[in-house]
Amino acid sequence: MSLTQKIDDLITENRLQEAILSIDELLKSNPENDELYFVRGRLFWRLGDRRRAINDYGRAVEINPQSKAAYALENAREVLSFFNPDLLNP
Repeated sequence: MSLTQKIDDLITENRLQEAILSIDELLKSNPENDELYFVRGRLFWRLGDRRRAINDYGRAVEINPQSKAAYALENAREVLSFFNPDLLNP
């Protein structure tokens, strides 16, 4: 089984921390893979670690400005900057 297949399986099984560790291993040998940063960013977002998610999205966009992470980064910034005085914002 390839490492990318293992990552897909871990995500499917909702074993997100293990998937992140596997992506970390892949990034050691392929640090310019924007897709890996994008996927890891999505996992961080799902886990509630917004800062690390945005960092990974930003790194993916640095590597490849046409990356899917560009859209995710834009959305993440919008979510974090949202404030409506008519709503109770934590």
